[in-house]
Amino acid sequence: MILIVFDVDGTLVDSQHLIVAAQREAFAAVGLPAPTRERSLSVVGLSLPQAFTALVGADGPVEALADAYKQAFGRLRARAEIRESLFPGAAGLLARLNREAAVLLGIATGKSRRGVEHLVAVHGWEGWFSTVQTADDAPSKPHPAMLEQAMAETGIAPDRTVMIGDSTYDMVMARGAQVAALGVAWGYHSPEALRAAGAHAVMDSFSALEADLLKRIAAA
Repeated sequence: MILIVFDVDGTLVDSQHLIVAAQREAFAAVGLPAPTRERSLSVVGLSLPQAFTALVGADGPVEALADAYKQAFGRLRARAEIRESLFPGAAGLLARLNREAAVLLGIATGKSRRGVEHLVAVHGWEGWFSTVQTADDAPSKPHPAMLEQAMAETGIAPDRTVMIGDSTYDMVMARGAQVAALGVAWGYHSPEALRAAGAHAVMDSFSALEADLLKRIAAA
């Protein structure tokens, strides 16, 4: 048995436009200039308090920004003004892995549990994930707690666990939990940054990722 854990934003879901728009509204709500798009995306993967602390400093209006962001994000998503689209290939890979008897799927994300439940419902993934770790359940990435809890819940050892993500936070978390760290090149952090953060490999397509995972499943 092998546990394959996915990050969400930047890995499965191309949520950059929604995230940036919600951040802009949040900064406007507290009367501060919004960060650049690049800076906004650099903190994707962190839990909201940590993300806004990184953007404005510990002495900034972190709590107010986080509250305004949640409201803006929910409003924009509910109106479908900006869509959270799956990256091409994401749905097919998850469906393929879900059919594998030797695979347990997991999620480790900076999203809230409510956000993950919405995503699962929209895409019909109910019952697919054996463990879901969110910003509500554990310290923010890159702390290894999300993966440690995922392994504890499923009974899978580190040498049979894989973390897949697009951010340096995912890679550092994976290395801290002593699991395989696979980066993806289509997200919000560069392949060079992922390798520097400890990625064992960086995949440039979902087909390459699938081939790698099938080899791991066969060897498990």
